[in-house]
Amino acid sequence: MLIQLLDIFRIVLVAIAFYVGYDKGYGDTYDPIPQLHFMIPVVIFAIAGISGIEGLFFGNRAALAKGYETGSNYQKQSAFALLSYTFGSLVVYFANWGILAELTVLFIFMFFFTLSAGNHAIEAIRHKNYKWQNINRPFLLILLLAGFVYPVIMVFR
Repeated sequence: MLIQLLDIFRIVLVAIAFYVGYDKGYGDTYDPIPQLHFMIPVVIFAIAGISGIEGLFFGNRAALAKGYETGSNYQKQSAFALLSYTFGSLVVYFANWGILAELTVLFIFMFFFTLSAGNHAIEAIRHKNYKWQNINRPFLLILLLAGFVYPVIMVFR
């Protein structure tokens, strides 16, 4: 039950980030920089940060919920990697290193999330592991990418 609540919390936080972020982007004229400046660390915290915490403190429960093996040291390493994305995005945000640094962190995170979604899809298809996380991850990736496409393109326009 806890793992499902964390999944719901992640999705709700991302939805809030997009709602507030898209609201920040529009004023008299559209400006994607404040929009992305807000959205990037919140989305990365919601997905990578919460997943990292989940992996460190509730790793066995999370693995069982996904139909994966438990007790692997790779779980801990994966959790550390996820937390490094989170801390990296927070450093860039609070140091105010600018939109290019923020986009770099976003792109690295999105590459990871794309590979993760592919792994979950393969797990569902090849191993017939139809757990919720394996089914929803590819679709959530598509929604996440769709939400970032326009503001990212507008930064480089």
